[in-house]
Amino acid sequence: TGPLKDMNFSVPEGGGVRFIYQFTSEPPAVSFRATGEKDGIIDIVPKTGILYLNGSLDWETKAAHRLQVESLDEKGNIVKGPYTVTIHVEDINDNPPEFDQIKYTGVVRQNSRPGKPFMYVHATDRDDPTTPHGQLMYSILHHFPNPYTEMLFQIDSVTGAISPSKMGSYYLDPQKQDTFTLVVTVKDMAGMTTNAFASSADVIITVKESLWKAPPTIHIQENSTQSYPVNISQVHSNEPDVIYDLFEKEKLPRLPFSIDQNGVIYVTEPLDREEKDTYTFFVVTKDNEGELVDKPLHVHVTVEDINDNPPVCQQAVTVLEVQENEGAGSNIGTVFATDMDKEGTLNSRLQFKIKSQVPAVPASDLFFIQQDTGILQLISRSLNKRIASNYSLKVLVTDAVFQTICDVEIHVIDINDRIPIFEKSDYHNVTVAESLPVGTVILEIQATDGDEPATGSSYIIYQVKEGDPNNMFIIETDPETNRGFVKVNKALDFEAAPVYNLVINATNPEPLVPGVQYNSSSLTLFKVFVTNVDEPPVFHKTVYERKVSEDIPVNTLVMTLEAYDPEGDTKIVLEEAQGKHAQYFACRKRLFCKNNAAQKSKTTLILHLDDVNDNPPLLAMDYPPFFCYPLSGGERAFLQATDADEQWYSTFTFSLAGDMNTRNNWEISKVNATHAYLSPKHANFEEKVYNIPVIINDNGKPPLERKVNLEVNVCKCSSEKSCF
Repeated sequence: TGPLKDMNFSVPEGGGVRFIYQFTSEPPAVSFRATGEKDGIIDIVPKTGILYLNGSLDWETKAAHRLQVESLDEKGNIVKGPYTVTIHVEDINDNPPEFDQIKYTGVVRQNSRPGKPFMYVHATDRDDPTTPHGQLMYSILHHFPNPYTEMLFQIDSVTGAISPSKMGSYYLDPQKQDTFTLVVTVKDMAGMTTNAFASSADVIITVKESLWKAPPTIHIQENSTQSYPVNISQVHSNEPDVIYDLFEKEKLPRLPFSIDQNGVIYVTEPLDREEKDTYTFFVVTKDNEGELVDKPLHVHVTVEDINDNPPVCQQAVTVLEVQENEGAGSNIGTVFATDMDKEGTLNSRLQFKIKSQVPAVPASDLFFIQQDTGILQLISRSLNKRIASNYSLKVLVTDAVFQTICDVEIHVIDINDRIPIFEKSDYHNVTVAESLPVGTVILEIQATDGDEPATGSSYIIYQVKEGDPNNMFIIETDPETNRGFVKVNKALDFEAAPVYNLVINATNPEPLVPGVQYNSSSLTLFKVFVTNVDEPPVFHKTVYERKVSEDIPVNTLVMTLEAYDPEGDTKIVLEEAQGKHAQYFACRKRLFCKNNAAQKSKTTLILHLDDVNDNPPLLAMDYPPFFCYPLSGGERAFLQATDADEQWYSTFTFSLAGDMNTRNNWEISKVNATHAYLSPKHANFEEKVYNIPVIINDNGKPPLERKVNLEVNVCKCSSEKSCF
């Protein structure tokens, strides 16, 4: 109840007769009157001022009723008013959604892009669309047939758009199933409650063959003289009004293909198979916003070969050698040529033929070439180096269209029928000191060979045949003169071998012809006498290495170094340690006599020191910690510790060492291996310096700790410096 004034009421629709409001009268008013959109449902009791419904409101018929209410005196005159009273009808969910068609039909193409709608269903609800009562949600209730574990179609729950699912885009095939029936349901209340109203409709979908197909491999003949661009294929999208484009798979300097807006693919210039024999690219379709419409199509182009390349000789001149005693039918060598046309086709098949031979002695047909392999063979055993040492051949190489001449030079080489002969059978002796450096020439020797110079038949290889089991000597040959140089190959040692009785032989790298053998003319002798040299002592090792702990006691024996005298008759004196850290070491001299005090040797001693935990930790802070007064809670100071020992002894534990009062006021919490936080446990601190005993333990073996008296300043601070 209340006085008469402008008022708004919200009343749910339906519900029948009910009381809304009672207006109270103020003298001289004795009654009330209502006019306006009462629609036979809304009225007022004149005497009591009760506004009531004598029927049910319906939001779908009228969402608001506007009345004018007045108070009247006994004579019917207006005392107050008219006032506007609006009754807003609240919608309730009393209408189910309805599809605008009982049955829908649609067509989808095979391989259509997943999620791209090909049709829509639509439903309406008479309830208030601004409330959940009128908010609709679409879903697929049934899918006939459904041969897979997932549905082939999907529906947008808000828009009713139907599109292929990912599985549908892949599996839809009119050859297997060309018709599907979907039962689509729509619910109000956004489908969020169990008492929502629902309706359904059938959707009949026909699957048609995809227009969007990759063309078969396109074959284009190379170097075509047609007028460009040339139409080579065409593709068709399943969707209208798309934009066709080509997308390169390979990063080429240029792509010699294009596509127009009807999907026609063109080659834009002549292709050269020898430059590139295949091309691969994609055809794509886009909408006006640049989004892909269809899945990209893979296009393959093969460039067909034509015979447009002549044979090419692999070498400007093919040089071959043949021995003068070579038998008939022997392979001399091969003439190699190539053709850039397609391998394995008649365009690149090469054939060989000897066109000419110079000189034509002792016959004009001494050689034969296999037609399809280019292998040269000797026809007769009539080559004689004295008659002709070289032959020049012109070999004709042809394919089906072109021909090329390849030059061949054949050198007749002398057979190895002469053995090397030494100028001396004995070079007597050579005396050398044992200290002679490796590589020193100690003797020059000479043998001669009657075969053709500068060939494998006349080149001489010198080797020590006997008397040098340890390869102390090596012999090198001068290829110009065939002179041999005997050199020291390894360090000589008088004590090991004072004399060498050497037997040296001379041979050719080319085998001797049958019936000819090396004999004593290819052997020579000489002796090498090695003289003694007083040598310095030799340590058993070039480097001595040991690992010890850094706290090793003074006078501890670290290691024993041993040396010997190569002469075998002298005792060794170990004299002193030298070097950067020599002051830490002393030698216990061992000696007994020394023939030549000038002979000295050195060796290297490396001593690795293992760290021990012998340094207690320290606080590493630039200034004492401080806290600004008054404390507000949550403050903390950063503590850092350090240790001169190696890193594995630098994992620190921080703790308070004071009495219970210290522990009640302060606490330490670990941050990491080297840092901790010091924090006040409350805010009730005076403005002064507090002495806090802190223990730092390095957790080593054995563990070392240090107790520090930490001065912590609680001060009024505008800056850090003002606290000190």
